[in-house]
Amino acid sequence: MRSLTLNIKLAALVLVGLLIQSKLRSQETLYPFKDKHSYGYINKTGKIVIPAQFEYAELFHEDLAGVKQGGKFGFIDASGKIVIPAQYDEKMDSYFSEGLACVKKGSKYSYIDKTGKTIIEPKSCEHAYKFSEGMARLQIGLKFAYINKTGNIVIKPEYDGAWDFKEGLARVKKGEKWGFVDNKGEIAVSFKYDEAFEFSEGLTNVRIGDQKTGKWGYIDKAGKPMIPCEFDKVFTFSNGLACVRVGNYKTGKYGYINKAGKMVVNPIFTGAFPFSDGMACVSTSPMVIGSFKDAKWQYIDKTGKIVVFGDSEHPSDFINGLANVSYNGVSSYIDKTGKIVWSASPKK
Repeated sequence: MRSLTLNIKLAALVLVGLLIQSKLRSQETLYPFKDKHSYGYINKTGKIVIPAQFEYAELFHEDLAGVKQGGKFGFIDASGKIVIPAQYDEKMDSYFSEGLACVKKGSKYSYIDKTGKTIIEPKSCEHAYKFSEGMARLQIGLKFAYINKTGNIVIKPEYDGAWDFKEGLARVKKGEKWGFVDNKGEIAVSFKYDEAFEFSEGLTNVRIGDQKTGKWGYIDKAGKPMIPCEFDKVFTFSNGLACVRVGNYKTGKYGYINKAGKMVVNPIFTGAFPFSDGMACVSTSPMVIGSFKDAKWQYIDKTGKIVVFGDSEHPSDFINGLANVSYNGVSSYIDKTGKIVWSASPKK
């Protein structure tokens, strides 16, 4: 009897250990890689966790990742097991968000849960998009509407443009002007901007005037101007800073401002991206007629200091400590010190 009790206890301990390992693995960030013609996944140390076997692979969202097999998309878990068979057509935001994924078969859209069960089937729409803050936008004819998680339309199709909800508001377009609505469809910021983006860190970037000569600034959620529209181009705030351009798109230079509108990283870059994971991807390569030619990319910290050299051949954000770069045509992942943790097979 004592032996049986010990065996039961040992079995229970093994089961608990396996469950803990499974939970830790599901929480581990996995990064898609491409080697030769197939995609797989590595972990943060560069170890291959899921061998290259897919035609395409996306980042994990909510413990599942979209992968392509036989020309169709399905979903795998962190062990590489296919949990939802590849049966869907390609879609820009076909990943899990708030427990549901928006998928497409032919011209029909639907929302599925993590078992692959269809939860919502919009009756008629030209396009459907992921859920964000409990709402998803649909294009019905030439207008945009929003549904909730029961599939009911809560904001009628009356907008000429629309984007996801972010920080409680969504940017929507009437005629040629952009404004913002809350999740009840009430107007929070009036329609007076020629262009606008989503809220980030309490502010959104807006433009007054046309694309070539208009000026950009920032407003808060009440529509109050917080940074005057005086920049030639600005981007959303991230990590407390926003990328801005001084000058036109052909000859202008990029720098970074804080929320007081003060330039904290001087505009010396010919190309720049928002901060991600505490670092920003920038370039000082010369531009030719408004375009890069053989551009090289590096990384700066929030003081503007270059902390990762290396001259990557394409820009990429850091995500949980790693960035996907390319050196001499070879795809690689680097950590924040610039160390290569994984590289694809060298090109022959």
